[in-house]
Amino acid sequence: MTLSGIHLFLLLLPLLFISTHAAAFEIRNQCPYTVWAAAIPVGGGGQQLDPGQTWTINVITGTTETRIWGRTGCTFGSNGRGRCLTGDCGGVLQCSTPGQPPNTLAEYSLNQKLDMFDISLVDGFNVPMGFSPTSGGCTRGINCTADINSQCPNELRAPGGCNNPCTVFKTNQYCCNSGSCGTTNYSRFFKDRCPNAYSYPLDVSGAAFSCPPKTNYSIVFCP
Repeated sequence: MTLSGIHLFLLLLPLLFISTHAAAFEIRNQCPYTVWAAAIPVGGGGQQLDPGQTWTINVITGTTETRIWGRTGCTFGSNGRGRCLTGDCGGVLQCSTPGQPPNTLAEYSLNQKLDMFDISLVDGFNVPMGFSPTSGGCTRGINCTADINSQCPNELRAPGGCNNPCTVFKTNQYCCNSGSCGTTNYSRFFKDRCPNAYSYPLDVSGAAFSCPPKTNYSIVFCP
């Protein structure tokens, strides 16, 4: 390498480090039953977690619009194909597409200047969840631990979970397809039980949280 080449490499080295920094997400199952974790578009797609087991994924800074969720009642063959009662993603263990409602969602975007994260019930609820930072001096996390499945309105009940009203009724009032909709009795049902989680597509009630870049996180099923 020439002297000018070495000089250029040294100049670019800090930028290379910044662009390839990864945040660690430890996903832990504290439920008394097996949960099949899923992560898209990064993280390997999916992992069976028996009670007490963990799965750690590393996410590169700059990754946006990502989600992690838990699937229940799954059966997979040796080829990684099967079916889940809740959160199924096309009948495969390694997800590459979003899960089928109902499923509790952890969502995050790791921007260069700020991390944003939230818990969303827009797709309904299946597993209690906690989402918390574990480093970087950021201390505020989110918990959604109410017994929503047993309290779910009859019309939203689904095997293993509580559906969102858009999936059930498929109307603009609940799906916000036109870009305008407001709170409903169903969104208030979810918000009353998990006030820090998003309850419908246009929920602007301050459910998103932020941390500095390079923060690590913990996602817990049944915290």
